Formats: sequence, structure tokens, C-alpha cells
Amino acid sequence: MFVEELCGSWMDHPFWRVHFVVKTDKELRQIRDSGVGELWIDTDKGLDLDDASRAVSAGREQADAQVEQDLRRVAVDGQGAAPTAAAAPAVLARRPGAGSDLDGELERASKIFRESRKVVGDMFSEARMGSVRSTDAAESVVDAIADSVARHPSAMIGLSRLKRADDYTFMHSMAVSALMVALARTMGLDEEQVKVAGMAGLLHDVGKAQIPLSVLNKPGTLSDAEWTTMRSHPERGHRMLLDTRGVRPEALDAVLHHHEKVDGSGYPHHLRAEQITDLARMTAVCDVYDAITSDRPYKAGWQPTVAIRKMTEWVGHFDGTIFKGFVRTVGIYPIGSLVRLKSQRLAVVVGHDSSHLLQPTVKAFFSLRSKVYIEPTLVALGDENTSDRIVGYEDPAAHGITRIGDLWVPPNATPG
Repeated sequence: MFVEELCGSWMDHPFWRVHFVVKTDKELRQIRDSGVGELWIDTDKGLDLDDASRAVSAGREQADAQVEQDLRRVAVDGQGAAPTAAAAPAVLARRPGAGSDLDGELERASKIFRESRKVVGDMFSEARMGSVRSTDAAESVVDAIADSVARHPSAMIGLSRLKRADDYTFMHSMAVSALMVALARTMGLDEEQVKVAGMAGLLHDVGKAQIPLSVLNKPGTLSDAEWTTMRSHPERGHRMLLDTRGVRPEALDAVLHHHEKVDGSGYPHHLRAEQITDLARMTAVCDVYDAITSDRPYKAGWQPTVAIRKMTEWVGHFDGTIFKGFVRTVGIYPIGSLVRLKSQRLAVVVGHDSSHLLQPTVKAFFSLRSKVYIEPTLVALGDENTSDRIVGYEDPAAHGITRIGDLWVPPNATPG
């Protein structure tokens, strides 16, 4: 039979895939032995399909199985303790607003970036002087971010990737805040907790305002003394925010402990899994993802898809359940990723559905067969009538693409 939906918490069953054919007695036993009380099957997609229909289904299932194999170590078994019941309810919430108009939300998100620049800049200027008086203005920024993410999660997150190297501090804070809001909603947190998560993301690196630029932007290896200075930023940020009006204790803790790792090798206190709060674990994932996908003065960022796959290999770094939620939040192929389609076209990812991680919506724009640009075409790979699929991710530089944002962001929707 073809399983269309496993009813109940996906944290309580061992299957990465949402839709799959049950082929063996072992798989049937796994379902029966899991926390799933009931499921839906699709009688049009079982093993009694005709050969052509089965071939399409099998191709997608094989691709899903590969990702399941790649991510199983971290995402299914989990490295470290699972979040508490308060932080991870039994059923993860489907992300709201995913059907909103992307171009329209990109324009609104770009306005949020422009209007927030002074607020965040002033906050870091105060931090350089040793204190942050209030987060009242920052709360309005988080509210705007949360509203945008609710309307279309990909817009704010995708736009924040187009940061300039000289604008990294501001854009990184905004990006991590947006990622935290989206992840918090994926994890089923209530709206108050979502806003706290967004504030934690906005404030997490405020301590870096007191780190010399010569250390922050050094292109080579840091000396022992420089590394000690760099690693002091969580404690610096926490210390200056202790007396700041309006900062919740959970956000303060995330500022202090967002560089801890579940295996105890992080800093500043070498906490292990069960000692790290849920919000700090979430901030760790969001911070690392944005950092490694961003261009810096001394290095180019990784492509989003490469970053996701690399992060699955860092055993001991991240909480497994939270990382699994993060992957469902940004997708296996995050917005802005360049991919090659089976139809021999290049396409850029412009949106995704958390229930179809390998079948995002893409904009095809180049024919690899003819070596020419084509009329941009939206392709919903998750549509049952679409036989096309992703066969791999591509490096934009290898195709001479230096500004991939131009392929999917309207000219009037840049974050600058």
C-alpha cells in the first residue's frame, strides 16, 4: 500500500519520508510498533499501479530514501536529548502562509529590512558603549519579522541571504531572527514563545559589538589570544543585557549558550545536551546555518543545500529533533538554491512545502541542452502531474552566475 499520511506525531515514528510504499513486513511492523494510531493510504498509488505510474513514484521514493539515509543519523535518532514537552508539542504545526504571493512578500520584507536597519544599528552602537538600554524598538522589528514569516516563510529568510559582506552584522541578526521565528512555528511553539525566539535570534550576537573588527574580520587563522577574545562574545552579550528592560530569561540564556554543543565541546560552559535549553539549541542551528551560507570579506559562503548536508555530518553539534525541524523549515533545497532538473534545465528554488522536502517549487530559466536562457517557468515539483524532478544541486559560479538573487528577487525587493 502507499502511505499518504501517518497520523500523529512524526517525532514518534522512525520514518523520514511522509509518503512511501510499504513493501516489506519489517516496514509494516515498524508502523505498528510506532506511536502512530492510524494512517491514510492512497489506493491509486499502490503496487498494483501500471508500470508507467509506478516508475514515476519509484523515482521519487528513491530520491526520498537517499535523503533519509543522509539525514537519519541526526534527524531520526537525534544527538542529545529531545526538547521538553513545552517546547516540542506532540504534533508539529504546518507552517502558515506558505501559499502567499512570494513577490509581494519579498517587497514587504525588503521594506522591513530598510526600516529595521537604524533600530538594529542603534542597538549595536549602544552595545559598543557597554550597554543596551531597552529592547522596545527591537520588539517592533521582531513583530514585523514574525508577520512576514507567517505570510510567506521563504521571503524574509531568502532575502536575508543576499547580504553584502560589509553589512553582515545587521543582516545576520535579521536572518537568525527570521529563522528562529520560522523554526519556532515548525516546532509548534505558541505565538508568545515565537516572539521570544525571534528576539533571541536578533540579540544572540550583540556581544560581538565589543570584539575588535581586526579579530571579527581576520581572514587568516586566529591566534590563541584572538580566539579567546572571539569566544568571549556570548558572555559579553549576556552581561550587558542583564540590566536591559524587556529581555526574557530564555532569550538571555540563548545569547549566553548559543555556541554550546550537545556533546559538551562548545563554549563558554561546555554544557551537554540535557543542560542546554531548547531555545539555545535552536539558536545554535540557526546561527550556524546563516553563518556558513553567508559571504564574508575573507570567504565565500556555502550554497544552502551544501550547508544542510554538511550540517548532518557534524555529529555531536546539534540537537537531532531540532535539526530535523530545521530541515523541514528551510527545506532540503532552501530558497535561492540552484538545481539541475531531470529535464536538463537549470532552476532556482523559490518555495517549498514541508511535506515535500525533495519537491520544492522552482523557477526554470536555462536549457542545458541548448545552452540558452529560456522564458522563466514556475514548476511545482510536488504536483502529481509533474514528472520533472531535481537530480542535483549546482554551483552558480560554475555557470557564471554571480548574482543568483537576480533570478528570483524582484528589482524593487532588494534588502539594501
